[in-house]
Amino acid sequence: MKKKYKTKFPVARIKKIMQLDEDVGKVAQATPILISKALELFMQSLIDQACQESRTRNAKRLSVAHLKKTVETVEQFDFLKDIVAGIPDPLESNPSSDNSNKSIRQARKTKKTAMDET
Repeated sequence: MKKKYKTKFPVARIKKIMQLDEDVGKVAQATPILISKALELFMQSLIDQACQESRTRNAKRLSVAHLKKTVETVEQFDFLKDIVAGIPDPLESNPSSDNSNKSIRQARKTKKTAMDET
């Protein structure tokens, strides 16, 4: 009898992604399951650390800025620093930047409206 493992990430998709690499030949049945579990544990660790960051700032919601701060401060996530480098950090902004945030939101809204019309 085959044992079914419950994973939060789709094993079939993980296997397809792995096989996109020309260097990867056959993939053992357990490999995508292990990758899925490793991904699950990694995401749990990242989210737990980001939640701690949001709690220290008394935030009600977890934001991208909290994830960025987590990546920058926790050594375990150093490999993600290049990815989050381009994300603006509103947590460090001053109150006068509220006007610039409004203009950014307005520009996004205008862009979305323009895209909807096409």
